Amino acid sequence: MKIVVDAFGGDNAPVEVVEGAVLALAKKKDLTVVLTGDQKRISEILNGRTERVEIVDAKDVITNDDTPTLAIRQKKDSSLVRAFDLLKENDDVVGLVSAGSTGAVLTGAILKIGRIKGISRPALCPILPTVKKDKTVMICDCGANVDCKSEHLLHFAIMASAYSSIMSGQESPKVALLNNGAEEHKGNELCKETFPLLKKLPINFVGNVEARDVMSGDVDVIVTDGFAGNVLLKSVEGVASGMSKLIKQEAKKNVFSMLGALMMGRFKGLKAKMDINKYGGAPFLGCKKLVVKTHGTANREVIKNTILQVAKLYESGLNEKIESLVLKMTESLGEEKTGGANG
Repeated sequence: MKIVVDAFGGDNAPVEVVEGAVLALAKKKDLTVVLTGDQKRISEILNGRTERVEIVDAKDVITNDDTPTLAIRQKKDSSLVRAFDLLKENDDVVGLVSAGSTGAVLTGAILKIGRIKGISRPALCPILPTVKKDKTVMICDCGANVDCKSEHLLHFAIMASAYSSIMSGQESPKVALLNNGAEEHKGNELCKETFPLLKKLPINFVGNVEARDVMSGDVDVIVTDGFAGNVLLKSVEGVASGMSKLIKQEAKKNVFSMLGALMMGRFKGLKAKMDINKYGGAPFLGCKKLVVKTHGTANREVIKNTILQVAKLYESGLNEKIESLVLKMTESLGEEKTGGANG
């Protein structure tokens, strides 16, 4: 099993990316990592640690300033495009990891890899912590598809349900629809149209959920369009960052240094729980092969977790589960509402 890693994608590339790959190899003995990027620089960082590591030379880099579609088509010698070519052309390369431009990764996934038969749109699906111990929630979609139709949300629901089942170990994860009220009749036209269709899917759909309850731990998957999902994700990140600063400010005001130190110690535990990067990256669900985008600021630990996440999803048969659910959905709703490849 090989996983290709864009070694020059992200703010901390290539050092943290390469070191993260080495950490992943130490954890999983049946894994080979293919690193794409400047061969000389990668070799310098590895410094002889070449067991189960392959390097594919790529002199160019796609940045966040590049236009995604143009970059994928024109920067053929970039670390990301070379990674996608390897993923597409080699059966033993089972997945791709990148901390680079989200738009470029999404564009490459669509243009180079393509979609699972029956899936209308790939969706970005990150994992968030909740207030319940060892409980997480997934947001699908969080930015890949700004404008959606009901059939897109149906596909997001079945894909995220399969993904959640693998990551959490639950047979029937609870799936909810993001809305401005818990009642069935609430919401915009998209939510009103989608709600009754979700009830017919072969998943555990539990109804609407409001944004304030996202981190309650009561549901496992939240389905939404990419616009609302991205606003939700950025809001959660912003609140977490703001609370971090406020707690630090209050701790410094405390005249009792011991109490202040105690507060900071407890705060570090809370900060660790709120860190979404520890779960790995966010997969583009619905691609023919596994493509996982991790945060641009990812360090070596996050890169390691993301590589191991891809291995777990492959070994658990994520795409096969999605294909099975697509077939069941088609039987339940009929072709007119399942979208398919032309949705």
